[in-house]
Amino acid sequence: MVDSKHQWKAWLYLAPAIILLLIFTVWPIINTIRMAFLNNYSLQSEIGGATFSIGIQNFTRILRYKEFKRALLTTTLLCVITVPLSTILALIIAVCLNSIKPLSRFFQTIFFLPYVTNSIAIGMVFAAMFNIVGTIANFNTPGVVNNLLMALGFNPIDWINTSSTYTTNMIVMVIYIVWNALPFKILILLGGLQSVNKQYYEAAKIDGTSRFRTFTRITVPLLSPMIAYVVITGFIGGFKEYSSIVGVFGDSMGPASDKGRLNTIVGFIYDALPNLQQGRASAAALILFVIIFAVTMVNLYVGKKRTHY
Repeated sequence: MVDSKHQWKAWLYLAPAIILLLIFTVWPIINTIRMAFLNNYSLQSEIGGATFSIGIQNFTRILRYKEFKRALLTTTLLCVITVPLSTILALIIAVCLNSIKPLSRFFQTIFFLPYVTNSIAIGMVFAAMFNIVGTIANFNTPGVVNNLLMALGFNPIDWINTSSTYTTNMIVMVIYIVWNALPFKILILLGGLQSVNKQYYEAAKIDGTSRFRTFTRITVPLLSPMIAYVVITGFIGGFKEYSSIVGVFGDSMGPASDKGRLNTIVGFIYDALPNLQQGRASAAALILFVIIFAVTMVNLYVGKKRTHY
């Protein structure tokens, strides 16, 4: 504990970090709340001397926008589909990695590689894989996925191009997000598995307990704190999804025809900024915060009843 006579030194050392947090974190949050409750707020108009009345007009207008409702639907679907799927797959892979001894470090490194790779670069790779026609060495050739489909006797599918549909675009993004989310979840769950007392498994083996029952009655309950953690962080990250879609589809976030566009709430916020609609963007950001906060509280409540410490 720092002596009261020398506390000023501690505050002095902390001052640069505190100042940066106040400038780049605290003030933007306060300013976002301010702009959200100023009706039809625009920074350009404010600089020009315009005044704005206080109200909730930004929120009521956003909730009537067809684009916002579609962005909310897309974001919710991505979260509801990818978070449970990636968590289940990560749990299965973590158990398998924990069970094998030869080359275990090698396989752990392989599964962790996507986590340290730029999401935009990975998105470009997925775009090439699912492209209906890609250019390789000046020859037009289908992407890897369509090549596989044709080898199996199926017709190629337009996954992400101008004639693609909302469903095909969603399938591509679900595959990408699940694959991209696995490394972090595997790392957390594998760390939890390696800290489990082996006596539980030895006792189950002596009793002749089946592997499935051991998994459901020992592994899952003992990993419940880590599972709750990856589910909560998965939903938080899912509702903020944006860069992965840009990586695959570009800043248009879908085909030029717009029928398959996968805009999310974060994408909706970014769309409002170039149009000088900072009030609308701020209101959407607060709505997103409320949604994430509510989902997190529900997960914490459910996890409190299901988690074994």
